[in-house]
Amino acid sequence: MPVKIAIASGKGGTGKTTVTVNLYHFMSKILNSKVQIADCDVEEPNASIFFEELESAKSKQVTQLIPFINTDTCTFCRKCVDYCEFNAIIVIPPAQFAEVSPSLCHSCGACLYACPEKAIIEQPNEIGQINTFNHGVDESFLIEGRLKIGSSMQTMVIKDLVKDDWINKEVILYDAPPGTSCSVVATITQANYIILVTEPTPFGLHDLKLMIDLVRKLNKPFGVIINKADEYSDTYTYLKEEGIEILAEIPFNIDYVKSYAQGSILKNIPSDIESVYTGITQKLKNKLIHHA
Repeated sequence: MPVKIAIASGKGGTGKTTVTVNLYHFMSKILNSKVQIADCDVEEPNASIFFEELESAKSKQVTQLIPFINTDTCTFCRKCVDYCEFNAIIVIPPAQFAEVSPSLCHSCGACLYACPEKAIIEQPNEIGQINTFNHGVDESFLIEGRLKIGSSMQTMVIKDLVKDDWINKEVILYDAPPGTSCSVVATITQANYIILVTEPTPFGLHDLKLMIDLVRKLNKPFGVIINKADEYSDTYTYLKEEGIEILAEIPFNIDYVKSYAQGSILKNIPSDIESVYTGITQKLKNKLIHHA
């Protein structure tokens, strides 16, 4: 089984994808390992923009089973409405009307159990896609989930993405969605180790604390990377008081920022940035790869 590492944060914009892409680059190079990126930020997957000459390998549809009410056999008793915890079913007996809202339905199956007339069946409804990419000879190096516009079932897409997300790979890097919501939980519960990326600002520290509370409740080992590092002392004080390991401090480098804006962060990597990621890779090797 591969080693699974999730890169997460309590907020957006801290540099999760930047860290993920760089770790793929350095772990593949230094460890000579077969590494895969799983882009789990299904509302806005963007890891692919940092790689040139991508080849789309395959794509599959992600579906959700949505109940359909047959009004020819339905008696409009409203038992399905009473059973539905998500208020996804509308039944109006005088109008002989019965319908399920796909945007509210969570496919729990309670309405099928409740219906005495067996008038409800489930039909597949597309909620997103899973796309796989090759990069030269590196097959399936990147797999991404992409939520269908208008759908709110991002967690369901992520669960489908992470259940079969590796093909002969030794390391999988999960690029998690921002925040601490259900979609983040669905991503990081699959991981052996969590890297929390933060920025040394009051907002960054506030959301880092939320994320640390989450990973501790899930009983997951973790470490912190401070991106765009400066001397904001409160972040360092908090991590020291809590006994939390700082895996690395990535310095702010204007040239690197420019290359990020151009989608070319893997070209002409500044020496100070390269040394940081070399150090992170070695730490992860000692922590996880040798013990896999």
